[in-house]
Amino acid sequence: MKLGCIGDDFTGSSDLANTLAKGGMKTVQFTGIPSSPVPSDVEAGVVALKSRSIPVKDAVAQSLAALDWLKAQGCTQFLFKYCSTFDSTQDGNIGPVADALADALGAHKVIVCPAFPGTGRSIYQGHLFVNDQLLNECGMQNHPLTPMTDADIRRWMSFQSQYGVGHVPAQTVFNGANAIRASLEAQHALGHRHIVVDAIRDEDLFEIGKAAKDLPLITGGSGIALGLPANFGCTASPVAWTGQAGKAIALSGSCSIATREQVAHHATHSPTREINAADVIEGRLSALDMAEWLLSQDGLPLAFSSADPEVVKQVQTTFGREKSATALEDFFADVARICVERGVTRVITAGGETSGAIVEGLSLKTLEIGPEIDPGVPALRASESLVVALKSGNFGAKDFFEKANSVLSGDV
Repeated sequence: MKLGCIGDDFTGSSDLANTLAKGGMKTVQFTGIPSSPVPSDVEAGVVALKSRSIPVKDAVAQSLAALDWLKAQGCTQFLFKYCSTFDSTQDGNIGPVADALADALGAHKVIVCPAFPGTGRSIYQGHLFVNDQLLNECGMQNHPLTPMTDADIRRWMSFQSQYGVGHVPAQTVFNGANAIRASLEAQHALGHRHIVVDAIRDEDLFEIGKAAKDLPLITGGSGIALGLPANFGCTASPVAWTGQAGKAIALSGSCSIATREQVAHHATHSPTREINAADVIEGRLSALDMAEWLLSQDGLPLAFSSADPEVVKQVQTTFGREKSATALEDFFADVARICVERGVTRVITAGGETSGAIVEGLSLKTLEIGPEIDPGVPALRASESLVVALKSGNFGAKDFFEKANSVLSGDV
């Protein structure tokens, strides 16, 4: 392998793998750290961890173990991938993991760039925007696990990291790779190890990628990988895909604005059932009950717990944040497992934590990357009889669920 990637959740990792595959790299996504070497034709490996919301020390330990495995595969450059909305708290986990990886690799001039213009994420003057709103005004301030209350990535990273945080402004980025490279050097000379780089267009990300050719470590959202395949001599090419016939289900645990709109749209034409968190926690609704409902429906049935943030807060106040999150994640994992055991061949998920729980519940170890459904969301083959789509909460068009089902089945 040439490029080794570490993702802090499963949806983001498939997003990154999608970007690299479209860029022409033979890419495989792994669930957790593999126990054996990869085939020799794999050029980029994405180790997907569920480390975004776990204790910092555990996130660091898992990331370093993934780094060791990727180094053993022959990788010469490494990418730490986190969400394009920089999901974290003032205490971590992005900064501590970036610090640990930089230390292990002896890396400096570490780019920090969660921008992904194709999905509306841009960085200007060090501030992260979601479309035309600052990050802390777009709904992410209400995230149940990692509320983002500050759009200044320089400041947020400074809370988390033990190292200085610099900045390369947009006007420098517009001048291309050489200017970016020179600015990184200047920021390094000022004592900054991590450097936030502005990006508001895909062209910016391609130039940042060129500037990063010789850097051992890069961090960011999947967009930062747009320019990396070319550095390894790869060219963009279509991604092969064979659709999967059979029964499909959709499961959503995200409370993001985008996902709630998608759920509401889906409810206008397809079977949809809301999951009340209290019913799950207090045992009034079992995974078997929900699985049997999904299996009994025609078309693409959707089960969701994508509630308004105020409802989520009320549940967390009543039962505790950790207990509420764990109960729902375990519930979704059990529902998916029962459905697949009973013949479901296409599973569509929404929400990073939900998707991670379902992937772990289904024991999916290796995911082959297929075509893009919506920006940042590829079709994924888990086995000869199972395909999945793992959507980050904020991604996807209004008709995402039916579009995903069409791509997974090979109808488009």
